[in-house]
Amino acid sequence: MNGNIHSIETFGTVDGPGIRYVIFTQGCLLRCQFCHNADTWEINAGKQMSVSEIMNDLVSYLPFIDSSGGGITVSGGEPLLQIPFLIELFKECKNKGIHTTIDSSGGCFSNSYRFLEQLEELLQFTDLVLLDLKHINRKKHIKLTGMANDHILDFAKFLSNKNIPVWIRHVLVPTVTDDPCDLQNLGEFIGTLENVQKVEVLPYHKLGVYKWDALGHEYQLKNVEPPSVENVDFAVAMLNKYQKKLINA
Repeated sequence: MNGNIHSIETFGTVDGPGIRYVIFTQGCLLRCQFCHNADTWEINAGKQMSVSEIMNDLVSYLPFIDSSGGGITVSGGEPLLQIPFLIELFKECKNKGIHTTIDSSGGCFSNSYRFLEQLEELLQFTDLVLLDLKHINRKKHIKLTGMANDHILDFAKFLSNKNIPVWIRHVLVPTVTDDPCDLQNLGEFIGTLENVQKVEVLPYHKLGVYKWDALGHEYQLKNVEPPSVENVDFAVAMLNKYQKKLINA
C-alpha cells in the first residue's frame, strides 16, 4: 500500500521520545495561521511511497533509534487522512518492535462507523499520540484554523476513553492563543482527560513564513513575535494546573 508523503526526517528529536524517524504526510483539513508546513495542505499530492520502501529505509537507522528509546512518528499534514496506510505501516513496525507515534490535530476525526472502525484498528498498533490542541475557544479556533473544534475535543475524549497515551501540544501565539482565560479553560479540559503523559507548550515561531510566500499565501501573523520565556512558563503552569496526575510515560 502507498501513502502520500511530503518528506521524511531521519533524525528527529522533538516529535516523541528518543531519536525518531519522522514521516510528514501530505494533506490537511486545517488552515492554521501559524502553520510552518503549509506546503503539506494539498490532499492527494506529495510523493507516493510504499510501506516496504519506508521500512527498507527505516531499518538502516534502527541502531540509533533503539539505543535512544526512539521510534517512528507519522506527522503531517494530517496522518489520519491516510489510516489504511498507517495501519499497514504500523503493523510492520510492531513486527520489528519499533515504538509508534502519531502526531495529529484531530481535524478529520469523525464518529462515522467506518472511520471509527479503521481508527480503532490503527490504535491497536499505536504507542503514543501527540495531540495538537490549537485553541479551546470555538470561535477563536475557527478564526485560527478555518474549522470548529467540537470534533477535535471529541477526539481527545475518545483517546482518553480508549486509554491511549497522549502528549498534549499547544502552540503559544501571542495575542492569539495566550489569553489567560483561554489557557485556564484549556487546562481545565486537559484535566478531565485520563491518558495524558505530558503537556508541551510550543513557542510560536516564523520559520515557515518563507513557505507561505513561495505558495503565494498571505501570512496573517507577520506582525506577531515569538512569546517571551515568562509567557511560555505561565502557559505551562496554566495547562498543568488542573492535572490530577500525569500517567507514567
